[in-house]
Amino acid sequence: MVTPATRNRIKSLLTPAERRLFARLDTPHKIQTFLDKMPANFGLDGDTAMSPRRMLQAKVAHCSEGAVFAVAALAFHGRPSWLIDLRALPSDYDHIITVFKERGLWGAISKTNHPVLRWRDPVYRSPRELVMSYVHEYCLPGGKKSLLEYSRPYALTRYAPERWLTPLEDLDWLMLALDEAPHLPIAPKAALKRQRRSTAFERDAHNRIEWPDPRPKKGGAKASKRRG
Repeated sequence: MVTPATRNRIKSLLTPAERRLFARLDTPHKIQTFLDKMPANFGLDGDTAMSPRRMLQAKVAHCSEGAVFAVAALAFHGRPSWLIDLRALPSDYDHIITVFKERGLWGAISKTNHPVLRWRDPVYRSPRELVMSYVHEYCLPGGKKSLLEYSRPYALTRYAPERWLTPLEDLDWLMLALDEAPHLPIAPKAALKRQRRSTAFERDAHNRIEWPDPRPKKGGAKASKRRG
């Protein structure tokens, strides 16, 4: 729940230009379109966990930065939303999404540079049902399915908005808190071991990117997946 006090505090922390932007982003669809148009953050100067204000200044975003921004934009309009951490094998990378409800059904906003792990329409009856829609797409370059666990919906509004909305320093504390939150298994370990590998055709589709990675190719493809 986004209380009137939290909503008012968010509005008071934003600059006039930020308030005008947030006012325009009044639906999950519009927020997703805005994030889709935002260039990918490849961490050229090192890993970041930018607040929404710093993300807007940098004009780039990766998955967790887009997810926190989406929570902020929805909260600005009094709409509750939550973060969910999708935890993968150690040889892969986690992904963070923002989940929301419409007419009792769950959907997701997701910032990614790849064709997969993207937006989900609000047609799912539970957070778990939504998360399971990502299982088939989440795989390593060799085709091994890699999604293991997911966090329960995590309410960012449990913290004062000034801690996560406008700081210029990285939100490392928030990423740690989300990582340490309780996670639930996708399926029993035996079932996960029996998953069929993605085909070469599927992997070729997975490897497409929306924003070109400016780094040298050595290690670049894997690093670009790190942030969705």
